[in-house]
Amino acid sequence: MKIEHIAIWVKDLEKIKSFYEKYFGAISSKLYHNQKTGFKSYFLSFDDGARIEIMSKSNINKEKQENSIGYAHLSISLGSKEKVDEYTEIFRKDGYEIISEPRITGDRYYESVISDFEHNLIELTV
Repeated sequence: MKIEHIAIWVKDLEKIKSFYEKYFGAISSKLYHNQKTGFKSYFLSFDDGARIEIMSKSNINKEKQENSIGYAHLSISLGSKEKVDEYTEIFRKDGYEIISEPRITGDRYYESVISDFEHNLIELTV
């Protein structure tokens, strides 16, 4: 068994797609658009086979609430402590909120946490 993909509801589908392409080298599928329901989505594929489906629909307007039940964060392994430090600085320079600075966590991960522009948390880890 393996996880096939995760899915995330987003407000700005094109902007989120560009975010993952720019920073993480994601390759996007063609846009799927169900004219009847207004549902739109892209599948974003990564080098190791992992995939994220980003989805949008005109009547989706739920704001993310801190510490709510459900999706908490996405963790992306960058391969080294140096890459975690480097990416954290890139996101800082590009105006993204750094939720936690690079550090060794209690469960022994070296990571930082950033927030994308829709307040989805992304762990940058080794």
